[in-house]
Amino acid sequence: MSVVHVKINGIPVEVEAGSSVLAAATAAGVKIPTLCYHEDIKPTASCGLCIVKMEGSPKIQRACASPVQEGASYITDDPELFQARKTVIELILSTHPADCLTCIRNQNCELQKLAADFGIREIPFDARVKRLPKDESSPSIILEPTKCIKCGRCVEVCQDLQGVYALEYVGRGDGSQMQPACNLPLNDSPCVKCGQCAAHCPVGAIYERDDTELVRQAINDPAKTVVVNIAPSVRVGIGEEFGMGDGALTVGKLYTGLRQLGFDKVFDTNFAADLTIMEEGSELVHRLTHGGVLPQLTSCCPAWTDYMEKYYPDMIPNFSSAKSPMQMQGPITKTYWAQKAGIDPATIVNVAVMPCTAKKFEIGRDENMSASGYKDTDISITTRELARMFKAKGIDLSVLPESDVDDPIGEYSGAGTIFGNTGGVMEAAIRTAYWAVTGKELEGVDVDAVRGPEGIKTATIKAGDLDLKVAIVSGLGNVKTVLEEVRKARAEGKEPPYHFIEVMACKGGCISGGGQPYASSTPNRAARTAGLYADDKRSAVRCSHQNPSIKKIYDEFLGAPLSEKSEELLHTKYHQRPIYQ
Repeated sequence: MSVVHVKINGIPVEVEAGSSVLAAATAAGVKIPTLCYHEDIKPTASCGLCIVKMEGSPKIQRACASPVQEGASYITDDPELFQARKTVIELILSTHPADCLTCIRNQNCELQKLAADFGIREIPFDARVKRLPKDESSPSIILEPTKCIKCGRCVEVCQDLQGVYALEYVGRGDGSQMQPACNLPLNDSPCVKCGQCAAHCPVGAIYERDDTELVRQAINDPAKTVVVNIAPSVRVGIGEEFGMGDGALTVGKLYTGLRQLGFDKVFDTNFAADLTIMEEGSELVHRLTHGGVLPQLTSCCPAWTDYMEKYYPDMIPNFSSAKSPMQMQGPITKTYWAQKAGIDPATIVNVAVMPCTAKKFEIGRDENMSASGYKDTDISITTRELARMFKAKGIDLSVLPESDVDDPIGEYSGAGTIFGNTGGVMEAAIRTAYWAVTGKELEGVDVDAVRGPEGIKTATIKAGDLDLKVAIVSGLGNVKTVLEEVRKARAEGKEPPYHFIEVMACKGGCISGGGQPYASSTPNRAARTAGLYADDKRSAVRCSHQNPSIKKIYDEFLGAPLSEKSEELLHTKYHQRPIYQ
């Protein structure tokens, strides 16, 4: 690695050649204000806040997009730079509505924070706020263009990080907007509801549809039995909203908090993650041993399934028919648990807490989401929505005592909890597939070959006489590389390059889903992932097929994986969807 030696405000620093001035300043412990910059996307240098000077040059550079030069000395702050930055913020504020008190991003807004940091108390420019209509066409995401500051993050994320192209730069200059092409409603665009646009928006211009009032109404209805289940990555994300640090494991406290909110029963989606492995793993073994279509593709992520139906409909035969854990938990709640509890399923309101905005779409994607005879999951809220509910109720998660999950659909294995990060579904499946193929338990159970934050990982896992070739994809923008390999082999009449492919729409997996607390970053994602692996490590049972509650539900109700009952409740079908509605 070649390095470059520079100075930041007189501080010597050594950075990798090609690094930006912004990266060098960070390495020197110097903070440069930014608004359009985000580490997940290529710098666009559109906001002009990160301007710096280089000694000996009359030019002012934008630190996010300017590579360092050997021996250069950079100045990141002086009276001229300060005034220029303050003026930029004031100009942005002159076109931005002053609706902070009622904005969903109040006290968690990058523009608001910059205005406070720079001590801005009045705007020296005439207000030029354009009131534009909200786009509420999507079941998951709301666009509020009046609040858009034209930083372009959402477009760059949608196009470069996700490869979806639902959002475009439309118009020019002061009239430009970030919106679907041809002024289409978001729901008629290629949008897959992943929510990464909302997760990367620095202000309140894009956000998840808020369904918390529906949950409150259900809880306050004495005629309803309201149950809740939490996804794996919620337990390592929500603590950040209560000052518990990145990746803090909050499981027991979370169960207590949910009961204090008023839920009648607290279950865990990790149970259904174990159920998913039993069904999806059995499907994989069946395909391997009976000449089924390979590679098998995972089906847990609703943004990915929507993307596949739009962009890769030829891969539908490769898709596992197993529903996502949330959509397995739903019908099991309204059949198996309802029968055991003696409760009329018509009175049950099933609430899912998910890291994902696409789950709001998934609960009503087709008739298979009502396999119980009722809507299987009635309401899906994000981690952020649950945090807001706790705060409105005066519940501080950080000080709560721990409690246990409710039986019988709450017990989970370590394999169930690692579903929340990239490679986790694959590792959980390998632990059980190894047992199914060889009749023996996988020694050590940790499968390091499929772990790591890379966008694409490949590995070959030895299971008896079988060399299981797998690929793990994180972020939809990386899908094309792997699936084109599969298409090419198919066109040439060759064996598929992989037997099993895991895809998660969001970078790092569900731990940085579109509904997780804001400010996902590389260190933050690593901390959340470590939290899930810690939950796995501490679990008494670490393989899905060893979960006593999973064994019990098959003995008492389902019969066996891929049985008629399992197919009816736990499996679904996919079909081609138009990219534009």
